[in-house]
Amino acid sequence: MEFITDITVIIDEAHYKDPGRLMKILQCYSPEKKGSCYNVRATYEEVEHLSIKLSAVKHHFSPATRGRTCQQGECASTHIKSVDVSAVVMAYIQQKCAKELNKIQGNSLVIETQPDLRTVHNNSSSTVRVTLRPRHVFIYPVHADCVRQRFITFYQRTASDLQVTSVPVSAHDHKHLQRRFPHLLFKPSHNKYEVTVTGPFVHIAKLKEFVLQNTPSSSKSPVNKGQADTPSSRTLGPQPTHSKEAEDESCPICMEPILITEKETLRCKHSFCRDCLKKAFDYKPVCPTCGALYDTLTGTQPDGGRMNVTKNSSSLPGYDKFGTVIIQYYIPSGIQKQEHPNPGLPYEGVSRTAYLPDSSEGRRILKLLRRAFDQRLIFTVGRSTTSGRNNMVTWNDIHHKTSTHGGPTHYGYPDPDYLSRVRDELKVKGIE
Repeated sequence: MEFITDITVIIDEAHYKDPGRLMKILQCYSPEKKGSCYNVRATYEEVEHLSIKLSAVKHHFSPATRGRTCQQGECASTHIKSVDVSAVVMAYIQQKCAKELNKIQGNSLVIETQPDLRTVHNNSSSTVRVTLRPRHVFIYPVHADCVRQRFITFYQRTASDLQVTSVPVSAHDHKHLQRRFPHLLFKPSHNKYEVTVTGPFVHIAKLKEFVLQNTPSSSKSPVNKGQADTPSSRTLGPQPTHSKEAEDESCPICMEPILITEKETLRCKHSFCRDCLKKAFDYKPVCPTCGALYDTLTGTQPDGGRMNVTKNSSSLPGYDKFGTVIIQYYIPSGIQKQEHPNPGLPYEGVSRTAYLPDSSEGRRILKLLRRAFDQRLIFTVGRSTTSGRNNMVTWNDIHHKTSTHGGPTHYGYPDPDYLSRVRDELKVKGIE
């Protein structure tokens, strides 16, 4: 799988003392001259070779210098700027995308993380610093920067499609699921009856479907058997004085027996302590057990944004008979409110472009996305999974196609299941 295919490079001849030699190098790449600059469009491999040739011209390295082993201090001048990224995403890349990572770094560079990922606490806010370190041969600066940009592009494309969730499994199921879903990364969680799973959205969805289909009933589930034997849900020592007023079932939130006088049962037939349910609904008006919606869900998308829609006649791959709907989102920068992670601090806004087919189903999805935007559900404020920076406007669990081509791995088309997937994501938020 290629992460950067065709690249356009802009080369300013003012940076080179020998324009004739520069033009001789560029001739075989069919450059387009604009002012003092040459535009060269080529594959990643061609640009990689070109960067080596250009570095030799620009820095006047002699033929004897090129390709030889670095002497002490010689490589120090090749400074490759580090990148701060999400520890969760980088752990997934290192363990599940090792082949792609090796292809990016090649034989001349090695990708290192600091601190070591094995010592980093596994949560969404943890970050690590990624550094590209030259191996034992000389690295031309242009080539090093090209590898760095290639890594950043791959990281961004991977991060924007990753989802982190928890699933209820026993220790035996854990190993079985690892074999069945090789694209997912499984890690133990604080709850011994659950594991934390990281992976692409489509594989997470398949995992959840598989777990649901293979859980015959709550009474037979090994997860529930384990929970029934934990101190929080079983009776220890003398019975409390209110035991006669309590039913056998426990509140799924506080894990204590539900008092008959405090019992609240929802339309979906799930029951809770009244106070527990009130606190849960203050956070989000959905059933804590099954996710059924009980009110209009309003998100934390910052105010003042715009959702502009235009159309053109070009077709998306897989939708050859239809034009394209172009959605342009804009959320301005501002100050965080109480509903955001850091009230009073500024947040950085964002501009995003997304694409839908101009088919009947695509237009239906567009209407649903408009409702979701009006209910402030499309974006939120948090830490960017692509840059690792905090206090940023980010996507909020409703996946968009931000590219017209490249398929699911590049967040583009063709992707025959995308419209049904995004419809399901909207349905979960009460948009249908």
